[in-house]
Amino acid sequence: MSFFQHSAFLRLRTLVSGTPRRPRHPLLRLVLGLLGIALLLALLAVGLVVGLAMLLGGQLLRLFTRPGKPARGRGRILEGDYRVVGKPSLAR
Repeated sequence: MSFFQHSAFLRLRTLVSGTPRRPRHPLLRLVLGLLGIALLLALLAVGLVVGLAMLLGGQLLRLFTRPGKPARGRGRILEGDYRVVGKPSLAR
């Protein structure tokens, strides 16, 4: 018997390849399928709740900050002279 036909090698090959095998029992297949769908829906719900919480937090932050007040700087002031360049002056 070849080494590659040995049952231990075949078991090792299925473990290393990482490919999940579907169970043969129809009821177990159905239960695992429903479990997968439930997990997918739970992850979708958590993602929606986190996204909505982020949007709500941003809106509340915008609501409670004073609109006329400038954003706080870090103490560094960038000074400079600026001029607007017209479109005909731009090089192509």
